[in-house]
Amino acid sequence: MAASHAWYAREVAAGVDRFLEPSRADCPWCGSSTLAVLLRTGDRFQGKPGRFTLAECRGCGHVFQNPRLTPEGLSFYYRDFYDGHGEALWDFNFRQMSSSYRGRARLFERHGGTPGVWLDVGAGHGHFCGFARRHWPQTVFHGLDQGAGIDKALRQGWIDRAYRGSFVDLSEGLPGRYDVVSMHHYLEHTRDPFAELDAAVRVLAPGGHLLIEVPDPQWSAARLMGRYWLSWSQPQHQHLIPVGNLVQALAARGLVTVEVERGAAHAWGGELCSVLYFGCLRAVPGAPWKPRRARWLRRALWPFLLVPAALALPAAMLFDRLLVAVARRSDRGNAFRLLARKAD
Repeated sequence: MAASHAWYAREVAAGVDRFLEPSRADCPWCGSSTLAVLLRTGDRFQGKPGRFTLAECRGCGHVFQNPRLTPEGLSFYYRDFYDGHGEALWDFNFRQMSSSYRGRARLFERHGGTPGVWLDVGAGHGHFCGFARRHWPQTVFHGLDQGAGIDKALRQGWIDRAYRGSFVDLSEGLPGRYDVVSMHHYLEHTRDPFAELDAAVRVLAPGGHLLIEVPDPQWSAARLMGRYWLSWSQPQHQHLIPVGNLVQALAARGLVTVEVERGAAHAWGGELCSVLYFGCLRAVPGAPWKPRRARWLRRALWPFLLVPAALALPAAMLFDRLLVAVARRSDRGNAFRLLARKAD
């Protein structure tokens, strides 16, 4: 913790504006210049310093971070998020997602039968692969991620092979190798979704399937919640892609969309619970990027924040459960998943 405090103090003192690229005047998806500011917000998860803007294209509906973070900026804001100080927190969260894992498996099973060799891109700590290999014990699972969690997944036996690094770079050496490629809540984190889709096509065998799950920026409740919607996820999320745009991009690469799930893919991230949860998390007094001068005050106020949050939690959980039921009945939720097939 002491080393982390020193590192963050140096980085913050140098200024965080250096982590942002110049703003762009056109949509990175369709090239349209009809852009509008959707929202401005800070770091909604960790409370690290910085302000971020999401722009929306009036032409195609694509939502993107503008200006976007540089690679160095992404490293700064991802540090201690999934790994390091944040590892235990996200490991707990990923273990609560068995219903989402089951839904992904069922979608593939309806159209793909039993998979042979499966590559999970953005595998994180390997929780989905750990679930899926119990469902398909004969399938070989490989995982790819840039974080250290992928090595842990290999040690735990959840995957048979770990790749650590850039998918676009690593795909050059894996042409036509996989029967299935999955990207679960991965594309929204990438700097260039088109390059990631090209890489997926490259590593898929003829007749192979691509399974994608991403947040749905067209969900009406997301607009009502504004910056408090969990899946805007600034500053980590770079692109939020409407389903029609993704289907078109896949078709342009020779992939035929087999099925799209919307309401069924609704992720119980707990929309109201998340507001409470991450609001408390941002106030954690021991976070190494917090200014030292404010730490004693945070320690004093911390218990007074937890008590009202705990009292409000049952009502928030009930609301979130009702939201899940409405989303699945209306077939519109906070995420969508899509299965596409590469031509033979």
